[in-house]
Amino acid sequence: MSRRSLTLAAVVGLMAATAGAAAVHPDAEPVRAERRPVAQIRQEPGDAMLVQRLAGDSVLDARSYERARDRFQQLRADNAGRTEIAGVTWRSEGPTGIGGRLKDIASDGKGRLWVAAASGGVWRSTDGGKTFQRSWPDSYPQAIGALTRGPDGVLWAGTGETSPGGGSTTYAGTGLYRSADGGKTWRRSGLTDSHRIAEIIVDPKNARRMYVAVSGDLFAPGGERGVYRSENAGRSWRKVLGGATPTAGAADILIDPKQPRNLYAAFWDHQRRPDLRQYAGPGSRAYKSTDGGTTWRELDGGLPAAGPDTGRLAITLAPSDPNRLYLLRVHRLGNFDGLWTSADAGATWTRLPDDPLLRSSQSSYGWWFGKLWVSPGDPNDLWVAGVPLIRSRDGGRTFGYGADDVHADQHAMLWESSAPGTIYLGNDGGFYRTDDDGATWVKAVSEPYTQYYTLDVGEQDPGRMVGGAQDNGCSRSYGSTAGWEIFGCGDGLETLINPVDQNLVYYCSQYGNCSRSADGGDTGRNFTGATTSTRRNWKAPLEFDPSNPSIMYYGGNILNRSADGGVTWTPISPDLTDGEGPDPQYSFGTLTTVAVAKSDPNRIYIGADDGTVAVTRDGGANWTKINAALPDRWVTRLRVDPSDADVVYVTLSGFRSGSDAAHVFRSTDGGSTWKNISGTLPNAPVNDIVQVGRTLYVANDVGVFVSPLGGSLWLPLPGLPETPVMELRVHRPGGRLYAASFGRGMYSTRIPVR
Repeated sequence: MSRRSLTLAAVVGLMAATAGAAAVHPDAEPVRAERRPVAQIRQEPGDAMLVQRLAGDSVLDARSYERARDRFQQLRADNAGRTEIAGVTWRSEGPTGIGGRLKDIASDGKGRLWVAAASGGVWRSTDGGKTFQRSWPDSYPQAIGALTRGPDGVLWAGTGETSPGGGSTTYAGTGLYRSADGGKTWRRSGLTDSHRIAEIIVDPKNARRMYVAVSGDLFAPGGERGVYRSENAGRSWRKVLGGATPTAGAADILIDPKQPRNLYAAFWDHQRRPDLRQYAGPGSRAYKSTDGGTTWRELDGGLPAAGPDTGRLAITLAPSDPNRLYLLRVHRLGNFDGLWTSADAGATWTRLPDDPLLRSSQSSYGWWFGKLWVSPGDPNDLWVAGVPLIRSRDGGRTFGYGADDVHADQHAMLWESSAPGTIYLGNDGGFYRTDDDGATWVKAVSEPYTQYYTLDVGEQDPGRMVGGAQDNGCSRSYGSTAGWEIFGCGDGLETLINPVDQNLVYYCSQYGNCSRSADGGDTGRNFTGATTSTRRNWKAPLEFDPSNPSIMYYGGNILNRSADGGVTWTPISPDLTDGEGPDPQYSFGTLTTVAVAKSDPNRIYIGADDGTVAVTRDGGANWTKINAALPDRWVTRLRVDPSDADVVYVTLSGFRSGSDAAHVFRSTDGGSTWKNISGTLPNAPVNDIVQVGRTLYVANDVGVFVSPLGGSLWLPLPGLPETPVMELRVHRPGGRLYAASFGRGMYSTRIPVR
């Protein structure tokens, strides 16, 4: 998520600076998507991971990721006895104290809590939220969008996130899961084609009656989406409410705690395409049922009619007075579009004043939140999820801050029924607790579900690690505190440690905003302004020359070279891409990877988001494109054989929708020809490749694989949770392979190093 800060105080500073029965139309045409300015998309969270997976000729098949996971599990079972991977044991390298995005919270009222991590599974706490332990199988999909505990003590988890950002967009869920033993074991309980589950409600007076808000496939209209009801504790499901358009899915559902026959549902009309996003439409509507979900009517009575600009809706009711409702609407562009209240159970609505803090809290991506809450004992005590957590004590007429020092971007709240004044909060930074009704908040001390894009390991001291995390900055395993700590960045992206001087550390935020530190990250100086480029990728590449780390390379759309360790920079290329690209919403036409030959420092290869691969053989004086025989995909990584500058590997990202396009290629003639060596790899985006002698290791969206002879036979390395692995690093002196997972932190395993 493109964030400028990690705490509310910094966010505040940033803000200062800158009608009748419900109709279901299954055959209706999707709303035409409208383009948005680059300035707005750069405000929006986590789209980069999705954009690269949809670039070029790739089209995301909703089933692709599940097929890739199934293939990974089959390969793991088929090759369990092979000597090449026997004995592989991964060691967690942390962190445990940084945290990551949480989507929902459940409690048993007796000190046990469960939280839903966006791409890290379900976690349990037995000490009131101070520490969390894994409560979800590593072999299950790790993206969790909803979590609840029924009156009978059964836990329910819905897989797949509704909010399309923060790296979660390509990782669909596989349905609803049930645990009757406090999260020790889980079994699937239907809705297997739901893709994304937004909310789960259990009737407080009848645990066998349940409702699930299914948002459905983000990429294709129709399918399993809407409100589903079960009358037999999840054994079977019936769709009781569909959307007004094929792209409208249920994004929220509420139940009246005093009269459970009364239900409310909010639908959000949205779809993601390879080059456009449609996050609004006439299917964004709110509904009510008074007969337990059998029939529904659309809420009107003062609410504006849905149209092409109607974005995500958030709806809630006051538990102490269920006739009091609140509804917030977001505009097509992601900004605040109004707050309404009803005092008669939704029959009539009144628009509340547009409080400046409420408006600014939604920023330009209000669809990332979509949540309202009311305190159990006061119908006027309204809380709104936004960049900060904000609170109104007068029924939404005026607002103040609900938390002074918590991480940005709020997603979940839960009041502890057994302890008045105790509230739990989940946001992009993890779990927080207050015991004084929001006056002070305390963060969990152990929550090992951080989403890492990158990592590096000190060549002199492998205990010195750095990494860039989704909305949790750049972090290091050393410094002023014991364990990991954040030392810079908003979203953390590229991070590097100089291999001969471990005090020289480099760290980057979104869009190539990079700094250099000479004291291990204690202090730093930004050098982005010294580089030359007109466009920069979300994760702009920054690399050392492997034969001389004082020489560095930085890519925007132009490649830059530094001969003094990143202090000064000189452009050494023209625009190496095919131009800005057809989509004005996103900064296409940028370099994504750079590789320098150790045996010939004048040989430099680059890859770009538009599929361009190019090489210079004279240090940048002349460049030749060498991607004519490669698929038109986002280039994720280039690696050059350390002993032969003509041997180069390229990895590509993009789900293969029914095609045979490969993800790993090798050239033995400097890129004149390419050979597909994808072989037995599952069809999933490949994020990194490293070489150790003849052996190759790749990281992709389902795990880590090894090719013992550097060919097309790939074996899965067992033992990692099934989260995407974004980057690999080999520490030769220690003989270890390190992996940055997107949802479960850092891992390492011993490997043979020759």
